[in-house]
Amino acid sequence: MRRSVVEQSEKAGVLPASHRLTWEGAAWLSRLWWVPILALAMALRFYHLTSAAIWGDEGSSLLLSEYAVADLWFHAAHDVHPPLYFFLLRGWIELFGDSIGSIRSVSALPGVAVVGLGIWLTRQLSTRRAAVLAGILLALLPTAVRYSQEVRMYSLLGMWLLGATLALVYWMRQPERTRYLAAYVLLMSAGFYTHYFTALCVLVHWAYLGLPAPGQRLITRPAWWLANTMIVLLYLPWLPNLLDLVQHVDQLKVGGDIGWEEPVNLLSVPSMIWQFVLQNEGDDLWTPLFWIFPLLLIAVVWMTAWRHPGARLPALFFLLPLLLVYGVSFISPVFIERYLTVYALGLPIVLALAIDRLPSRLSWLGAALWVLFVGMELLGLKNTFEVDEHDQFNVPVEFVNRNYQEDDRIVLSDMMWYLSYVYYDQTDAQLQLYTPPKPDGTPTRPNAYGFGTLVDQDGGRIYLDHLSALPASTRRVWLISSNETPDDFAPLPAGWRELSRQDGGGARARLFVLCNALAPQPEGCR
Repeated sequence: MRRSVVEQSEKAGVLPASHRLTWEGAAWLSRLWWVPILALAMALRFYHLTSAAIWGDEGSSLLLSEYAVADLWFHAAHDVHPPLYFFLLRGWIELFGDSIGSIRSVSALPGVAVVGLGIWLTRQLSTRRAAVLAGILLALLPTAVRYSQEVRMYSLLGMWLLGATLALVYWMRQPERTRYLAAYVLLMSAGFYTHYFTALCVLVHWAYLGLPAPGQRLITRPAWWLANTMIVLLYLPWLPNLLDLVQHVDQLKVGGDIGWEEPVNLLSVPSMIWQFVLQNEGDDLWTPLFWIFPLLLIAVVWMTAWRHPGARLPALFFLLPLLLVYGVSFISPVFIERYLTVYALGLPIVLALAIDRLPSRLSWLGAALWVLFVGMELLGLKNTFEVDEHDQFNVPVEFVNRNYQEDDRIVLSDMMWYLSYVYYDQTDAQLQLYTPPKPDGTPTRPNAYGFGTLVDQDGGRIYLDHLSALPASTRRVWLISSNETPDDFAPLPAGWRELSRQDGGGARARLFVLCNALAPQPEGCR
């Protein structure tokens, strides 16, 4: 049996017994080199975790998580995302409550785990130095930090897919170890129950298995095909819901849950890369810089993957989904940062491998690339953490909470405001959603798909097609709308007099008294 360095040194008389504890302590600490990196990742993901107000998508997650298990399954089936994240969020809230810090921790903790998995994956593909570099770049990656601070499923998806990719690497090295494929099946199944874009990761893995030398031929192994068959079988309980959603895609478009994204163009790919790194589309940048930085990154990814086989997996993980979704978006626009943020995790890993593989004579080039990318990440983090606490959606809602009186009515002009408002509302009012028909008489009420599934069952109480349809006894009404013109509620019925207003987070809360109400007249009408 091979003896440890300590044992050999003691026997040779090189290491005195009195120094054994110091030596073993140093060796132990050297194995924990990844701890400071994870500490950095955790610090960034929990920094300002509660500063930004809950927005519409987060509000929809919270509303879904309030349903009982059977109802949650039903409503998630009518939503645009599978149910696993919402089940986990529901259980978390039961244990730890629904404070902003608590509910966002459901994303922050997987976000930290993603950095750890990225370090682990890089170490399997290359050296410890490359793993350190990748870990730092992943910890700082602005798109990963941002979506680790939202009550949505994107960081959880990253944990599943990086874990599955790591399991795949282990299996490729030891194909006889079926436990790696078993882990792969469970992680990929969890990914499919978390987000439909997991399908892109399947393409990445199949493409990567098709790249090795013909002698390996892992892609033809029965175990691989059996593993993928097991993923399909585990997904069968959800498949009818997905097929139903596809059949009702037009209803999702009507509700604005899909199809709202602008069509892609030549600028879309560099703009997306700028969003990953800078949290800004880059359209206000100097034109040569707008093009040079993203093209430089793509070139580095391409060249590194071409010259170093170990970089091909993370390169595919980054580029293949990016380009596929870009191509599909010419038909149906889905080129959205948060849907692709999990695949942006491949970029820091490839850059770390590129820097690590440079010969010593070109170390200056690696240093320059490192400084450039880290500098951009730091600017992106600055943009991520810039929050004006006085310009948040909770400000007008809390204004209503403080000034609400019994029997006041609260009407919101938009579904996205409604989803956010529910979280902050502390009144006993039945919130109503303003759904005025179009000029041609076409209704604008949500349907039973997308966000509409969260309110449709109570539509009779929630939907308000005309302000004049409020009960005749109504004396005070709060209108919540955008603070931009034109007014979402215009024209107001006669006799409405504004008493106060409060802006915040792009919204405006206005209190009106109805001076044509039944006697006695409310205060403000006299």
